[in-house]
Formats: sequence, C-alpha cells, structure tokens
Amino acid sequence: MGWMAIITTYNPNLTLLAFYLYTLMTTTVFLTLNATKVLKLATVMTSWTKTPMLNATLMPALLSLAGLPPLTGFLPKWLIIQELTEQEMTVAATIMATLSLLGLFF
Repeated sequence: MGWMAIITTYNPNLTLLAFYLYTLMTTTVFLTLNATKVLKLATVMTSWTKTPMLNATLMPALLSLAGLPPLTGFLPKWLIIQELTEQEMTVAATIMATLSLLGLFF
C-alpha cells in the first residue's frame, strides 16, 4: 500500500495498475487458502498431500505478493521506482526498494 500511496500524485494510472495486480494476487492467495481449508501456515504442509496443485499455486502467489523480481508482483514496484527516479525522487525510491528487500527477508 505504501508503494501506491507514494506514486498517487505523480502517476494515478500506475497506482491503479499496482492496485489491480495487488488485488489479483491477494485474491489468488485467499482463494487458494480457502480451497485447501488452511487456517494456519503450519497446516499448509499437511494439506500438501491432499491438494498438491493448489499448494503449488500458493507458494509462487505468496512470493509474487512479496514482489520477488521474476514474478508479477515485481512489475508495479519496478515501474514505481522508475517513475520516482524520473520525478527526481531517487532517495525515496532507494528507501522503498531497501525496505522492500527487508520485507522479503522477514
């Protein structure tokens, strides 16, 4: 949400793109968790034997939601970083990218 908040004034279309992709990824994760009847992350491992395809979908969806570079969730972040750089807000872009990397780690 912070990514969308920082770019809203500079490029509203980019904000909408980020929102739509975020909504799509979040919906995928929640529908997968609902279909597998998972209430805790610890039970994801036990549901692997029952629904392997849904669990195989869940892991890339979670990584995409975090914004890992080769996945869909990275695209809006990359475009926002480019827009911030064009607006001469390189310090803000660097801080956002660094904090995003820390979020991936934890």
